[in-house]
Amino acid sequence: MKILHSVHPDDFRKYDTSAIRKHFLLEDLGQDNKSNFVYTHYDRMVAGIVKPGVQPLALDNHDNLRSDYFLERREMGIINVGGDGEVIVDGNFFLLQKLDCLYLGKGVKKVELTSKLAQQPAVLFVLSAPAHTSFPTTLMNSDSSTKVDLGTSQTANRRTIYKYIHKDGIQSCQLVMGLTILHAGSVWNTMPAHTHDRRMEVYFYFDMASDQRVFHYMGEPTETRHILIGNHEAVVSPPWSIHSGSGTSNYSFIWGMAGENMEFTDMDAVQIKDLR
Repeated sequence: MKILHSVHPDDFRKYDTSAIRKHFLLEDLGQDNKSNFVYTHYDRMVAGIVKPGVQPLALDNHDNLRSDYFLERREMGIINVGGDGEVIVDGNFFLLQKLDCLYLGKGVKKVELTSKLAQQPAVLFVLSAPAHTSFPTTLMNSDSSTKVDLGTSQTANRRTIYKYIHKDGIQSCQLVMGLTILHAGSVWNTMPAHTHDRRMEVYFYFDMASDQRVFHYMGEPTETRHILIGNHEAVVSPPWSIHSGSGTSNYSFIWGMAGENMEFTDMDAVQIKDLR
């Protein structure tokens, strides 16, 4: 499991393109019949992709965790962005269709993941955060999630937010997770931008054509930088950084957070005119 260390904002100001990509971009995670994870030092969040075949793929433990099994002291959220998949949790079967979300609580010992069809594999984006209490394994399909429509066509940011793991949805210890789908003709997300000093965040971009990209903006509000993101790539956003994007076409992304609280509205807004 790759380790991603924390970056101080003063150091970030000096980074060139290759350094920004090295320290914040999570790429090459979606490999067939494999699980690939990155251990970050931002609120100890683990992020990765599992792309299983039709034979069950076990969720392996990792030396980084220093635990008897992966979820001994952790919780996990899984959102499927591919073909139909199945997650077997301590012997219980859960079918995940595209955009479905499964939460696994602390103490789950055995997890296996499969795709229903080899030619249409599941692509399971996974976030895992430390947990000090246990909540039950819960499946939520996209139709049952809390939906919020935001933005307008005039500002090219018409989008629908799907909330899965949050205070009024699937209960968790500290993990918050959902996704955003931009409507056709819209390319901007999370603008005006914001930070939340009490939580880190991860963005995972999907449903993008192979020749399209998102300009993901990050950095302190008065010291912004950008990083080019392709399909099925993720970026880690420190608490001091904005997290916003503009695409060469419309796209979708999963967002996930962990940290001091679970208040979705706990944001420090930044006016567009104040960005630099």
